[in-house]
Amino acid sequence: MANSESFMAAALAEATEAARIGEVPVGAVLVLDGKIIARSGNRTRLANDVTAHAEIAVIRNASQSLGQERLLGADLYVTLEPCTMCAAAISFARIRRLYYGAEDPKGGAVDNGVRFFAQPTCHHAPEVYSGLGETAAASLLTTFFRSKRQDD
Repeated sequence: MANSESFMAAALAEATEAARIGEVPVGAVLVLDGKIIARSGNRTRLANDVTAHAEIAVIRNASQSLGQERLLGADLYVTLEPCTMCAAAISFARIRRLYYGAEDPKGGAVDNGVRFFAQPTCHHAPEVYSGLGETAAASLLTTFFRSKRQDD
């Protein structure tokens, strides 16, 4: 569990950096053989790309650096429950385990919403572990959106 906590701490650091640059504070790290091989926070505003979620960024980076589309044996740590787009990418990449912090009742697609991995059309479902670093992840999001509302 100590490694899981340190990997989630790295994802939380990416989320904190995302918030610092004005992005929604979601961070992710991809781990293979006990080592972080890719890390990112959300970059949708910076890249002007609605698909630049933290999960997509780490999957792309890891796939490019490893020279393969499938990330067999890799574990993904993300601070917020993935949306449908990200859940599909996780499935297509054949990620072994997904660890996420805060639930997303409105936009999540793992334990909320469409429950992507439970659908009969899903080709691969990772093992899912929720709630790791949940308090810190939820606090980052709450603080970020509270400050945005005050700016309006």
